[in-house]
Amino acid sequence: MPRGDRGSGTEPRNLTALIPELSLVGAAVIGLLAGSWLPRRRQWLIAALAAAACTTGLAATAVTMAIGREQTVFAHTFAVDTATDAGRLIVLGALLLVIAMSVETVRGHQRETEYWVLLLLTGAGSLALIGANDLLMLFAAYLLASIPAYALAAFAKDARGTEAALKYYLMGALLGTTMLAGTALFYGAGHATLYRDLRAALPAAPYGLVAVGLVAVLAGLLFKAGAGPAHGWVPDVTEGAHTPVAAYVTTLPKIGALIAGYRLLHQALPDSVVNWPLLLAILAAVTMTLGNLAAFFQTAVTRLPAYSTISQVGYLLMALAVATRTDLAQKSLLFYLAAYAATDLGALAVVTELPHARTLDNYRGLGRRHPALAAVLLICLLGLVGTPPTGVFLGKLEIFSAAIDGGYTWLAALAVANTVASLFYYLRWLAPLFTTTAPAPADTQTVLGRWAAATAYTAATISLALGIAGGTVLPFATGSLLP
Repeated sequence: MPRGDRGSGTEPRNLTALIPELSLVGAAVIGLLAGSWLPRRRQWLIAALAAAACTTGLAATAVTMAIGREQTVFAHTFAVDTATDAGRLIVLGALLLVIAMSVETVRGHQRETEYWVLLLLTGAGSLALIGANDLLMLFAAYLLASIPAYALAAFAKDARGTEAALKYYLMGALLGTTMLAGTALFYGAGHATLYRDLRAALPAAPYGLVAVGLVAVLAGLLFKAGAGPAHGWVPDVTEGAHTPVAAYVTTLPKIGALIAGYRLLHQALPDSVVNWPLLLAILAAVTMTLGNLAAFFQTAVTRLPAYSTISQVGYLLMALAVATRTDLAQKSLLFYLAAYAATDLGALAVVTELPHARTLDNYRGLGRRHPALAAVLLICLLGLVGTPPTGVFLGKLEIFSAAIDGGYTWLAALAVANTVASLFYYLRWLAPLFTTTAPAPADTQTVLGRWAAATAYTAATISLALGIAGGTVLPFATGSLLP
């Protein structure tokens, strides 16, 4: 089998290049078979298998980055490059945190095995989105990331969860069909689905066909990311699903969808006459503003993070808007995704640890009863605003700089205004933690167990570490995408 050099390697069926993806899929298959025979008290072994699969993927990615092995596989439909490696590290690390915070929630559940299997499969879908270098591969990854997630949203099998899952599924089916129609339009315009072939063919294709195809494909990716105007399902799912599922929904799909969108725009449409940078800039402005406005008067700790994450997607879309206009776009996107994932998971791990605290007022006096958890919440919520020395601060600084360098100073100014405005609703959550009035009833501050707490401490530590050592981490997000 021929082997290519760094940056242009092509190994049509090199399965070793897909060890992280195959680890998750393999663990899902083995876990489903083993779980069918294991007694309920032994179902935790599937969780250990899931964690081992994530660790294997992280180790394989670290080796790939160390030896600098960049390549495309399976007829160039999947690229293993800087963005893929960074995305793998973020997704697998986030998936490990979600697994840890889920332990007490699903322990002893009659469908515990199914939970871990679904989590592994949807994680594999997110990884597939990251490296997709072909429209058909992109759509297959979209399905793999979406279908298990619908089942996870309804895992509680109660009225709220079922309603949320139904909304999630219906929007996913509609926008997935739209995405497939966009793929067909692109094929009609460029007579290809591979990004590098579209890059050569689309500049000469009919403008209307390319424009409609792009909007249709982006509709599916924006749905996965939870961006406006396809964001309506996010608060319903975070409120109706188990909190660890809400943590998954607000992190992993966004990582896969945003990196996939960046790759599509950067690799297939850099020379297109369609003004997609302006489209993305407008979507970024609308998304961050809608998310912040909707979050202002939320009191439910399950819905407030949903609107917060919508606004964060608005900031992240800024990098896509300048994908071909500045070299800062890629590293700012990848670093912000890593920082955001750790910070958001830290906050939601605290929510998981306090299962009976459903409103902001239930957190009154938490600083006296559980000071460590209050400290984590302080770090993570101020981190989401963009307060130094957390990772999100550096991520916002990088992404705002990329927007300015890419010619969208007005968008960076709007993002700064939205960042300042977001401080209002984060402080509404933080203020009760350290109140001197009577604390909330003790039953609302009953902790769940050690796993969710350990996840919260770990995520907060990662958020701080990314902020403090960001200069060391950023170079790993710099590198060209493979055609």
